[in-house]
Amino acid sequence: MISVFFLSLMILAYTYAGYPLVIALLAWLFPRRSRGVRGKEMPMVSALIPVFNGEAFIQEKLDSLLMQDYPADRLEILICSDCSTDHTDELLDACTRAHPQRVKVFRMDRRSGKPAILNRLRAEARGEVLLMTDIRQPLDRTCLARLVAGLAEPGVGLAGGQLLLRGKTGAGLYWKYENWIRLAESAFRGVTGVSGSLYVIAAADMQDLPEDIILDDVWVPSLQWLQGRRVILVPEAVAWDQAMPDSREFARKIRTLAGNYQLISRLPALLLPWRNPVWFEFMSHKLLRLLCPWALLALLLSSAFLSCDAQQPDWLRVTAGILLGGQAIFYLLSFLGEKAGRLGKLARTFVVLNAAAVMGLWRHLRGAQKIAW
Repeated sequence: MISVFFLSLMILAYTYAGYPLVIALLAWLFPRRSRGVRGKEMPMVSALIPVFNGEAFIQEKLDSLLMQDYPADRLEILICSDCSTDHTDELLDACTRAHPQRVKVFRMDRRSGKPAILNRLRAEARGEVLLMTDIRQPLDRTCLARLVAGLAEPGVGLAGGQLLLRGKTGAGLYWKYENWIRLAESAFRGVTGVSGSLYVIAAADMQDLPEDIILDDVWVPSLQWLQGRRVILVPEAVAWDQAMPDSREFARKIRTLAGNYQLISRLPALLLPWRNPVWFEFMSHKLLRLLCPWALLALLLSSAFLSCDAQQPDWLRVTAGILLGGQAIFYLLSFLGEKAGRLGKLARTFVVLNAAAVMGLWRHLRGAQKIAW
């Protein structure tokens, strides 16, 4: 039980505090040198946008694309509706009438999900570079030009942007922490995944996605790493989204973590340090997160056992008792949520995300995670 106690404590401490500090130190000691190509002709870009019931976001998204600081004749916007049931299709028709030379709209015959839509749009695209973006997130005016410049760096196969969340939910606070880790990873040598709502890749490097893949934003970067190309984050290339309440974040995170299990099963080479150039980051940032729910449970049980075991040394019983009390307070804060203020929000989000990891494994084992929205 002592081994369980210390092992679970080490896993949690390293995953949530140790690794972020280590990667930040590595980024400071061994920063990645940016060698963007200046003066190069701006390539033709095709923006690929899948949408399902996106009527609330269409106008702002298209306005942000049409106003990009990028030559208008070098950007085409391709949108595909996945059998939307709201007013999405009517709004898209109005957009094509207003901008017939720049906006093209397609429709799926049946609900298909994001991977199938991206495959169809990729076949229609004329651009040398593909901008993968979702309907919900408007882009900063300079976003596309900055992403294209990042992609032009020697050895880079994919460049992602920075997604900033509006709102003060626990998920928004957690995303700031997560984004800080990604920025440090990119400053060191590259990220293991990007936001699916904002990245660019050369059309020649983009393969058809398996239509059952859950996380294109980790699948595509992983293939680039395994093929010897780097994946970077361009912090100046910004898009915005609204932070979700924990109830919606829970469902989204289940999908994400089920996708991580799927990714490992489909690309086992990611687990091999001689095949995966960012093996250290992948293991620390992705894989250990999947172990944390079980480490939390093991820490709770072992703390309770050791704090009550009279045969243990006093220092160990006291330490275990303090940690047990701390866990009880933390879980109480998570139960209270917003009623307990900022700390309660963070505690609730932390518990929700770890519970989602358990549900993600369950759905992966059952093959029950849906691909469509």
